[in-house]
Amino acid sequence: MLTELRVENLLLIERAELRLGPGLNVITGETGAGKTVLAHALDLLLGGKPRSGIVRPGAGEAWVEGVFAVPEGFFDDPALAELRERLPDEAEEELVLGRRVSAEGRSRAFVQGRAASLADLRELGGRLIAFYGQHEHRKLTVGSAQLDLLDAFCGPDHLAARAELAACHARVLELRRRLAELEGRAGSRERELDLLVYEIQEIEALNPSVEEEAELLAERERLRHLEGLRTAAGSGAEALAPESGDGAGVALLLAQAEQATASVAGLDERLDGLAKRLEALRIEAEDLAADLRGYLANLESDPGRLEEVEQRLELYDRLKRKHGGSVEAVLEHAERCRAERDRLERAEVDLEETRAQLAAAEAEEAERAAALGRTRAEMGPRLAERVVAELAELAMEGASFEVRLEPREAIGPSGAERAEFMLAPNAGVPAAPLRETASGGELSRVMLALMSVADVGGRETLVFDEVDAGIGGQTARAVGERLRKLGAGRQVLCITHLPQIASLADRHFRIAKSVDGEVARTTVEALDDAGVVDELCRMLGADSSDEGARRHAEELLAAAA
Repeated sequence: MLTELRVENLLLIERAELRLGPGLNVITGETGAGKTVLAHALDLLLGGKPRSGIVRPGAGEAWVEGVFAVPEGFFDDPALAELRERLPDEAEEELVLGRRVSAEGRSRAFVQGRAASLADLRELGGRLIAFYGQHEHRKLTVGSAQLDLLDAFCGPDHLAARAELAACHARVLELRRRLAELEGRAGSRERELDLLVYEIQEIEALNPSVEEEAELLAERERLRHLEGLRTAAGSGAEALAPESGDGAGVALLLAQAEQATASVAGLDERLDGLAKRLEALRIEAEDLAADLRGYLANLESDPGRLEEVEQRLELYDRLKRKHGGSVEAVLEHAERCRAERDRLERAEVDLEETRAQLAAAEAEEAERAAALGRTRAEMGPRLAERVVAELAELAMEGASFEVRLEPREAIGPSGAERAEFMLAPNAGVPAAPLRETASGGELSRVMLALMSVADVGGRETLVFDEVDAGIGGQTARAVGERLRKLGAGRQVLCITHLPQIASLADRHFRIAKSVDGEVARTTVEALDDAGVVDELCRMLGADSSDEGARRHAEELLAAAA
């Protein structure tokens, strides 16, 4: 239930605060005073689009805030789980929705004082308020809206079954899309498969690896500079220990130095230590000379080896150019090709499986749609009977109402049929589609009758913005009674210009416009008993001092008691 509504700098309203309660709450005022501004304020709380120039002239921004007493278990719906995680614990009992609109047209939404999205407002507000604007009853002429009303009358189990059909229909569409894709690819499958197999074989023939590429690159450099390596190794070995024995190499010179120190061994510990180092150097020089000659001997290789290495590296380069520039990229491409090859090789199996899944889903869809159709066919006459009884209480005695079901060309998310409401406003007149036969006032009453019967509001708060347009007299009284009946056990907020309806209110608010400054200003006030009489006099077209109008107003209130 909406307990408080605060509005600042919204069109003519500088500041207004309404404290609402259960039952029927009415808002009245002169034409042009700004009654529909409050309706727009509520629309903003529901995530609606701000109208151009909605901010009061001279103000930087407009602000709308609504405080709701939320019913127990409101946040138990799984659809609200993610949003609930972002809200503080006090949201369990009271929920505050806010909307700020700048003069430049920028808009921000708030939930419990925290920044939120318009989708959040629509998700929450749509569960709390059912809004029926000045032309909302015209939606009754739309076939989809009529089917929704019939389904609401059929009950929650039927609505759940309709949701399951919608999910089944979505699966049918997805399977049809997938089947078309598989069939479309069947023609090119062999060509794609041949290309994939070729690329896989090309890569597997080389069997590339990062380690082998590094080894091949190193071997190519060694083979390209073989003569230089031989010269360096041979010269080094000769310098250390000449193979011919002619001349003094490094090893021989070290041996001579070692002999010189050996002649005085034991006389000085320091020299003995240096002598040991000479011995180690001599041994290392001899070993190094031997290793250099061994390296030189191993440099002898197959004259064609360099060409083999070059050819293999060329294969590496070719694959890298084709598939990403590195060995890692080539290997990743090979994995993707294998996965795609496996998928294509399974394509025929997938095609048959998808056809079977589609056939099963279509059979389920047809079965679910048929079940919905049977329930609608059974409940349609009951809805019509109840609506006729309601219309009689709304000053449409003798009217007839019928629910016709017509088959669709194909099953849709809502089923295999469409609904058409037929109305004969007067006895003896043939029934015709609602969109062709009902006047604005009659549509308003049909809507109220349907809402009363099908309980399509479903929310704690119903808002009506002048849906009483086009009616008057006893009919207005009957509509008011129906609004008050709707307010039993819930909250109804009605913006009206009819005294017959206003007199039935549990709470009455008056909106008035004054032009005592440069910018007109609208105020909203809750009326006491005396104020209600004055306002009813105004609505009756008389001054509050008119005794006849006052008696009439008091009679209206007395009749409503």
